[in-house]
Amino acid sequence: MAKLTYKDSGVDKEKGYKEVELIKKIVKETHSKEVLTDIGGFAGAFAPDLTGIDNPVFLSGTDGVGTKIKLAMEMDKHDTVGIDCVAMCVNDILCQGGKPLFFLDYIATGKLNPEKMAKLVEGVAKGCKEASASLIGGETAEMPGIYKDDDYDLAGFAVGICDRDKLIDGKSLKEGDIAIGLYSSGVHSNGFSLVRASMEQAGVSLDDRFSGEESIGEKLLKPTKIYAKEIKSLQENIDLKAIAHITGGGLYENVPRVLGDELGVDFDLSNLDLDPIFTKIQEWGNIDTDEMYHTFNMGVGMVVFVDEKDKDLALDLLEGKAQVIGKVRSGNKDIKIKL
Repeated sequence: MAKLTYKDSGVDKEKGYKEVELIKKIVKETHSKEVLTDIGGFAGAFAPDLTGIDNPVFLSGTDGVGTKIKLAMEMDKHDTVGIDCVAMCVNDILCQGGKPLFFLDYIATGKLNPEKMAKLVEGVAKGCKEASASLIGGETAEMPGIYKDDDYDLAGFAVGICDRDKLIDGKSLKEGDIAIGLYSSGVHSNGFSLVRASMEQAGVSLDDRFSGEESIGEKLLKPTKIYAKEIKSLQENIDLKAIAHITGGGLYENVPRVLGDELGVDFDLSNLDLDPIFTKIQEWGNIDTDEMYHTFNMGVGMVVFVDEKDKDLALDLLEGKAQVIGKVRSGNKDIKIKL
């Protein structure tokens, strides 16, 4: 009878140690003075600076990248989906008025490739820097038999903080308040099962040219925008009534989450410049327009609601990265969109 080792079963611990060495510097660069531990410990320790926060409330968010991961694997480009992972978590925290504090990632793969995993963490670290959050821990699991050798999945978890008196909960929203749409960077990280099905139906390849020198794959892999800087600027200058992160389900499904039972929103997107990637996806899959707006962000990655008197200041602060797209009215959480 053969004497088996862990390596014989498909798990190579030495490659795990190599990955840790490759990412130590990358992770360290995200650390603020509030981080008390280095990578490699059993838990990440974080001592939040509570200056100016009288009644702290912690906010948390967790998410993954979804089937966008498959595009990264097919293109053998792994340094952007980590940004998506951070964005999907911290953007949700921003919606409640929270300041992102720290992030942890989880990577599962069939066969550990230290260099590939380091690229993933490199993207996570870049996202953390954009969000002003510290990457204080994570886990890489080699799982032969569950994943194919070159397959992997990526998920994350973020924690933020807010003063309870400044928590954004939508309760002050009223009829006449203005909806401002912050532009997305593209498809972000939702609806990729439909994207892939549409491409397959049309016989489109990730290597096909989209525009100029950019391929379709490169266009689709453009990471989810992190709105930390924009929301921070708005918070410091005006009263934000509500914020909605526009993910899967689009405006129709995400905006009602911040509305009271007696409010609705009329959106006018007729003057919104539609990213041509959405037009292409619709053509490839022969997708109904209604289905598109119920699946994708369609160019609006986040919606902030402000009082009419704060509209112009908000737009100035957003420096051309947003526009007025709607107004709150009486209703029953119903959303109407003019195209």
